[in-house]
Amino acid sequence: MSLHPVQGHREFRAAVATSRARGTLPSALLLHGPRGVGKQRLALWIAQLDLCEVPGAEGPCGTCRSCKLALRLEHPDVHWYFPLPRPTGASSPEKMGEMLEEARFARLGELRDEPLQAAGAEGPTGIYIAAARSLRKRAQSRPSMAPRQLFLIGDAETLVPQEASPEAANALLKLLEEPPPDTRFILTSSEPGSLLDTIRSRTVPLLVKPLQEDEVVSFLQDHGADAEAATTAARLSGGAIGRALGFLPIESKGEPEPGPLEGRRREAFTILRAALSERPGAGFRAGLDQKVSGARAMLGLLDALEVWLRDLATVVSGVPERAVNQDAVPWMTRRTKETGLTPDRVARSLARVDEAALHARGNVNPQLLVVGLVADLRALLLPTTGVAHGR
Repeated sequence: MSLHPVQGHREFRAAVATSRARGTLPSALLLHGPRGVGKQRLALWIAQLDLCEVPGAEGPCGTCRSCKLALRLEHPDVHWYFPLPRPTGASSPEKMGEMLEEARFARLGELRDEPLQAAGAEGPTGIYIAAARSLRKRAQSRPSMAPRQLFLIGDAETLVPQEASPEAANALLKLLEEPPPDTRFILTSSEPGSLLDTIRSRTVPLLVKPLQEDEVVSFLQDHGADAEAATTAARLSGGAIGRALGFLPIESKGEPEPGPLEGRRREAFTILRAALSERPGAGFRAGLDQKVSGARAMLGLLDALEVWLRDLATVVSGVPERAVNQDAVPWMTRRTKETGLTPDRVARSLARVDEAALHARGNVNPQLLVVGLVADLRALLLPTTGVAHGR
């Protein structure tokens, strides 16, 4: 199966194609933008363009041998690296590298079979130092069939799984600073601020903007979604096809079930309801619903909670039509009136969610994280209920 055609981003692609035709395309790019907006698909498009045998003014031809291989994720000179779960049982750094390469090729096989994947993987993943060393070694070799090699590093912020462990990112610094003449590097990130300053300084940033909602709807319908589900998913996605896919219902034993991001959205709403509850024990129930380990997997949940709080801010500010989660606007409107919420309280609560995300990256206990977060949010949003947890 081939990769799906790129949807939208016409100005972005035109600018890249022009730069490539003029010979001014930088050797190290950083594509950044919202999660699921299509950064890695665009990185693959740039790789295809760079290796196309007869590129046109608007992009790769799509029919030459190089294009066909790139579209099937089989081009020997396109090397795509992305976060993976840490293998267990590796007896040495060399064995760890072998296991990571095996896992990467297995994942590439899955992507060949099913190129459309919802954004937001579950579970802790990273691009570990063994993978970075493997990439660096491969970059020192000569291309197999094309004039150059392309190295794609998806979700590059995971090169630093923890702030105190930047080894994987440091392993690539010299390679980015002095790349071999026949290589190009394309990094993507939804959190460019989490990258080492030295990596950002060695790459040229390119912003990937969200799509228009109707573009997302059109894409989803072209790939089998019915009109109502496509419209709902597109509204919730914020202009990101990868996120929209996660909001679509999935079939399970012949019955539709909520997609992974829809489930996460509902879970985040439960936390918001607990934070706005008059019952102090509501936060403990929300915490007990979490696993006892794997806090990094909560980052997606915290992202969803941030969207809910921004929606709450639109309601408090009197512009509920701007809320993403329109199905909960009546509840948020009622609760706003009952509690006397003000915009400044909601703004402070957003900062608290950012703090929780930092703790989650440190792999704290998820149950304790949620209990503390709900307690703090209650104190910020409903100040008459008591003092902020830990303050």
